[in-house]
Amino acid sequence: MLVVSEIIDKLKDILSSDGKNGKVFDKDVAQSLELSQANFATMKNRGKIPYSNILNFCARKKISINWLLYNQNPGSLVDTTDKYWIKYFPSVSVSAGGGAYESEDNFESLEIPPYFIHMLGGKDNLKNIDAINVVGDSMEPTLNNDNIIFIDKTKNDCNRDGIYAFTTEHGLFVKRIQKKVDGNLDIISDNKDYPSQILGVKDLKILGKVISSFGMVY
Repeated sequence: MLVVSEIIDKLKDILSSDGKNGKVFDKDVAQSLELSQANFATMKNRGKIPYSNILNFCARKKISINWLLYNQNPGSLVDTTDKYWIKYFPSVSVSAGGGAYESEDNFESLEIPPYFIHMLGGKDNLKNIDAINVVGDSMEPTLNNDNIIFIDKTKNDCNRDGIYAFTTEHGLFVKRIQKKVDGNLDIISDNKDYPSQILGVKDLKILGKVISSFGMVY
């Protein structure tokens, strides 16, 4: 993967090719990524890549994320029909709550690199996969703030232990779920600063199992 400075240079090249007059500055890149100049400067100094913002930028510009981040297929500035896609919900955040997304229409097509497909169950399973954002630190170090998680909606039986996205009356969450002997569910945050909870099976609705994630590792 390219380093942050290289990605920023490529973003500047893209903005320049869009017809912007004069030199393209960091502030222009920040604006194109829908980030404040302060947040952008902090991410740049720390070498942190704002994946969600870049994915949104690529979707708007119809640019291959593979080309931008990995320098693969450098001529691919437009989408082609022989790509693999899943639904990505950039406005939906999970972990600290945020509501269900089943009726959410504001999704984008997220291109999946070929080498990533097997992690999502193969190309025939992509129709069952949704991608949403993680906010908060309750699942660190397994999942971090701003990670994008991939949910398999066919895996909604929590009899098997794992990390699931689910809704309760309080919102949308992602937690580790373990079934107890009495049939209730242990709802576990991997960050030990957060206490575990016990819920009945009827107290939540499983939306799917988290089978992979994309983002920074701290």
